[in-house]
Amino acid sequence: MRQSSLVVVANRLPIDDSIAPDGACEWRRSPGGLVSALHPLLRHAPATWVGWAGGTGPAPALPDVDGVRLCAVPLTADDLRDHYEGFANATLWPLYHDAVEQPQHHRRWWEAYQRVNRRFAEAAAAVAEPGAVVWVQDYHLHLVPGMLRDLRPDLRIGFFLHVPFPPPELFMQLPRRAELLRGMLGADLVGFQRVQAAHNFAQLVVKVLGLPATDRRIGVGDRVVRIGAFPVSIDTAEMAALAARPDVAARAQRLRQDLGRPERVILSVDRMDYTKGIEQRLKAYSELLAAGHVKVRDTVLVQVAVPSRERVGQYQVLRERVEREVGRINGEFGRVGEPAIHYLTQPFDRAELAALYRVADVMAVTPLRDGMNLVAKEYVAARVDDTGALLLSEFAGAAAELPQAYLVNPHDLEGLKEGLLAALRAAPADVAERMRAMRAHLHTHDIRAWARSYLTALNDTGALVERLTSGGESARLPAQPGRSAARADHRG
Repeated sequence: MRQSSLVVVANRLPIDDSIAPDGACEWRRSPGGLVSALHPLLRHAPATWVGWAGGTGPAPALPDVDGVRLCAVPLTADDLRDHYEGFANATLWPLYHDAVEQPQHHRRWWEAYQRVNRRFAEAAAAVAEPGAVVWVQDYHLHLVPGMLRDLRPDLRIGFFLHVPFPPPELFMQLPRRAELLRGMLGADLVGFQRVQAAHNFAQLVVKVLGLPATDRRIGVGDRVVRIGAFPVSIDTAEMAALAARPDVAARAQRLRQDLGRPERVILSVDRMDYTKGIEQRLKAYSELLAAGHVKVRDTVLVQVAVPSRERVGQYQVLRERVEREVGRINGEFGRVGEPAIHYLTQPFDRAELAALYRVADVMAVTPLRDGMNLVAKEYVAARVDDTGALLLSEFAGAAAELPQAYLVNPHDLEGLKEGLLAALRAAPADVAERMRAMRAHLHTHDIRAWARSYLTALNDTGALVERLTSGGESARLPAQPGRSAARADHRG
């Protein structure tokens, strides 16, 4: 494979495999949050994306996708079980999300995590040009920056964590805490969604590794590793343009008709995950129905809960609980042809999702903990007429950037119910004022502004940044790269 000046290393490639009716394998863009954030940027400069293609066995040979070269890293069935389902999603994921579920620890999972991280590092080293920028993504690959620095000290290495980074008292539970921190410190720049996460990281580096550190810089031998907050965003203009399309507007009208033309539509779009607060949201809605504050004929809840990590036991149990609760609520409060909750578990393409956003009078985004939550930002971008109320968890990273939303504590059932009623009953003028403010923020803090902020801090030359972020509105570059994290203090 040809070498690239920019290499993105992520657990998944920006594609999903699907089987066509004739049995042929097709490749298409994946709808995942990371792909949505990064893929639009990479079309503006020659880049290679290193990641797993989604299956087990030998790595497939893949075509370019929108000019992005794809380098598949093979995973065996054991790798999938022990690295992905095990250490990444049964050890790190729950720990990083406030231990909502109890993290599990197994030695073979750690061995697989090391093995797979080395495979990713070696693949990145093979495709990177001399002096290239390599941008490593997320909690699946904590060890890659350190391994990559050993293999290719000439590279400029960035690491970005899309999920929350836990406080020291939680992270200290990890048996391999020192190794994970050293792996991240192989990067020249470690980025987080929120300032508090960078602070947590600096505290741990001092406590566990005894290195000199501030909330912006860490001394590692003769190197200085910079850290900071860089809240991720979306392609605001793309979503707004999609939502404004006549076919999407027409689809939104048909959807509302299919829902029975209720006065109010509440929408939630989540992965089926215990961090998303789905059960708490359903309970709050059920109690509002029971108290008569919400009536089925007037109000409809559409809950999209796309299955994920279905082989992980905790997720299987969660799906059973959610489906049982949806069935109970519909059985108790629904009528023939008028369910209280429309429950959907299939993924949607972006046009259908934009139509759903246009239908929703209230968007309920109430995770128990979330690094950012791009659904909240997509909803705001899609409300091109400045209507619609966003109900948002205080514990989503997006809350720091969108304070005009109706903010709630999803752990507080009464507060969640009050917030939902406030959003449902808000005066149109108040809704419009809040939405205009949120849309104005996203206009200048879009995906290109995020990339410019991070890559400018990582790559001082600026040439790569200009190629990646041209072609759209973006925030003005900071005069000093080190100060971009400081300004992000108030955003995420």
